[in-house]
Amino acid sequence: MKKEYCGLFGIYGHPEAARMTYFGLYALQHRGQESAGIVTWDGDNIREQKGMGLVADVFSERHLSRELKGSIAVGHVRYSTTGASLLRNAQPFLVRFGDWRLAIAHNGNLVNTMELRAELEASGSIFQTTMDSEIFVHLIAKYLNGGTIEEAVIKACQKVRGSYSLLILANDKLIALRDPHGVRPLALGRLDDHYVISSETCAFDLIEAEYLRAVEPGEMLVIQDKCMRSYRLCEPIKASRCIFELVYFARPDSVVFGEVVYSRRKLMGQTLALEAPVDADYVMPFPDSGVYAAVGYAQQSGLPFEVAMVRNHYVGRTFIQPSQDMRDFSVRVKLNPVRSLIKNKSIIIVEDSIVRGTTIRTRVKKLRELGAREIHMRVSCPPIKFPCFYGIDFSSKGELIAANNSVEDIARYIGLDSLHYLSIPGLLNSVGADLNDPQYCLACFNGEYAIPPCAEGTKNCLDESNALTW
Repeated sequence: MKKEYCGLFGIYGHPEAARMTYFGLYALQHRGQESAGIVTWDGDNIREQKGMGLVADVFSERHLSRELKGSIAVGHVRYSTTGASLLRNAQPFLVRFGDWRLAIAHNGNLVNTMELRAELEASGSIFQTTMDSEIFVHLIAKYLNGGTIEEAVIKACQKVRGSYSLLILANDKLIALRDPHGVRPLALGRLDDHYVISSETCAFDLIEAEYLRAVEPGEMLVIQDKCMRSYRLCEPIKASRCIFELVYFARPDSVVFGEVVYSRRKLMGQTLALEAPVDADYVMPFPDSGVYAAVGYAQQSGLPFEVAMVRNHYVGRTFIQPSQDMRDFSVRVKLNPVRSLIKNKSIIIVEDSIVRGTTIRTRVKKLRELGAREIHMRVSCPPIKFPCFYGIDFSSKGELIAANNSVEDIARYIGLDSLHYLSIPGLLNSVGADLNDPQYCLACFNGEYAIPPCAEGTKNCLDESNALTW
């Protein structure tokens, strides 16, 4: 099962900062469903509310109207890519250091976490969580002595390696920044005369904010007293943006890396139809993955678009399965077939990706049982052969079906008549990238890592190395 990572939202100078942040996180809920948090600053005091679960479950009207006072706020929704799914790992991570009150929200994954943590612990730092994000707090505190918060953040970022988009509430300042490779997205907007920061522009749409531009790779924005200043973390280097944002992660109504996600996914489907046409009765997705690429495939091929599997939108993450024997029950409760569309039909299924292949195999088996004559699959990204160390939850090669199997073997395992993955040139062309200098991270497809990973950099490395029972 594919899993998302994290979503960030921040706003400066708004009289209902907490409520706007709540709405922003609600729009970003697809980026993480494990925990949610908001921290606010009212000029004198910093306040927080965090909890496990969805945004609507963590915050009440009491929190938004009375408890989370202040005109500056940062919020976070989390899917854990480093550190266990526990309340102590929920963000924003809040600390008090001298006269400073710091709250940090992080989207991404550091690759030198263990090295930096050992170094900081040797110099007296005491860690409260198993998140790589806490590294930033200790580094900033270390460099704050005798310097400005801006200088401390820049020095901290010069020590870390990996992917990060950050929001930092530092007393009356709101700081937003992206790593020099720009792996994770971050957008700047404006609501009236208030600056807004978000992982995706769909959050701006909900609160009717204007999208201004993306925060640039290696850029740090500091907002204070309704003024904004821009700093460089380092000299410009080659961008390596996560292409999975456009393939799968981002909401289709967002603008990410300057691209309209909906349009790019349709182009992926159209390119698929050109690369691998097949004679069939219709094109279908498994909702909600692959829907927009399927639209593009159908339009390019001239075949009908059908929704032959209907999703139950009211199934939550905590749905209790009645017994272990019903192994495919969770699949059946989420998707139900329109039987009359399937029997004796030749079907093209468009998927956005295949990670492990187990869920798709169960769904294809169901289509076979219902009498599908032929089942062809077209995938709108190349085979995922290598682990991701920058924030996607496939951090070991053994999890990836394409790492050790040919396309033909995968097709046989899933139960398909044919299988075609979008080529790397086809994918880059679909997102408008220069084939000679794509400025996208393709490491999960080709193993070429812009930021060299460390051998111990797995999702649970900090939990595994922690001798304490929390």
